[in-house]
Amino acid sequence: MKILVTGGAGFIGSNLCERLVTDGHEVVCVDNLFTGSKANVEHLIRNPNFTFHEHDVQEPIDGRFDRIYNLACPASPPHYQYDPVETVRTNVLGMINSLELAKRTGARILQASTSEIYGDPLVHPQTEDYWGNVNPISKRACYDEGKRCAETLCFDYHREHKVDIRVIRIFNTYGPRMAQNDGRVVSNFILQALRGEPITVYGDGSFTRSFQYVDDLVEGMVRMMEVEEFTGPVNIGNPGEFTIKELADLVIELTGSSSEITYLDPVSDDPKQRQPDISLAKEKLGWEPKVPLREGLKKTIEYFKSVI
Repeated sequence: MKILVTGGAGFIGSNLCERLVTDGHEVVCVDNLFTGSKANVEHLIRNPNFTFHEHDVQEPIDGRFDRIYNLACPASPPHYQYDPVETVRTNVLGMINSLELAKRTGARILQASTSEIYGDPLVHPQTEDYWGNVNPISKRACYDEGKRCAETLCFDYHREHKVDIRVIRIFNTYGPRMAQNDGRVVSNFILQALRGEPITVYGDGSFTRSFQYVDDLVEGMVRMMEVEEFTGPVNIGNPGEFTIKELADLVIELTGSSSEITYLDPVSDDPKQRQPDISLAKEKLGWEPKVPLREGLKKTIEYFKSVI
């Protein structure tokens, strides 16, 4: 199949492109390189089944494709808050342009949505029928509400224009090719530990997250794209729940670092708990994560050792 991956030079996008090329597909990767990097796909450039185009999804996309994976959007707080209006435009205009392309060509399209649509949840763990608890005027809202609007557009195009959609909600993901400056907790902790710097924890360390290794996510994405008669949304995440303090301690152990933990004021509107209910993914996709946190962190630490 001929497959378009928007945001394909990013952390998740590049891992997805690699999987799709390995599976024998013809892959076209587009990225404006705001947070993505050509270095992430450099090893694919010489493959005749891979093409890279520098392009912003706020502008229409040409071509004919069998499948479209829409991953285009900065996904870490420092990046999506850097220019919040651009973040909203990428989420909304990028979604419209991707859906219009799917509408014109009959392609099936998968939207990479996020657990952030649940906001600071009042339901735990989060199921797909939970509508969320999002502050629409917070600094995080450009991403949270942008992704919520993108989901709305997917289902409106599906109802009005019969576009063949798939929507996944991605929970915290880590692994090789994470950007060093993305501000996510796993990369922050690993880099601080490797450099012998203090591990900075926002709050008292009791907030929880569920961390999935990128290979598990990519497998879930591919399965969701190819499943029949199921639009989602569906949670794709690891239900193993850890406190931020537990993550910091594990990173220090695995790196053998002398770093100590420093506690800072909590970040405004930062969710206190985040854990997916993946019952629907198990039922519809036969999917569940395979990589334990300790194993995934070891692989991620080795990656960061090679790039710093």
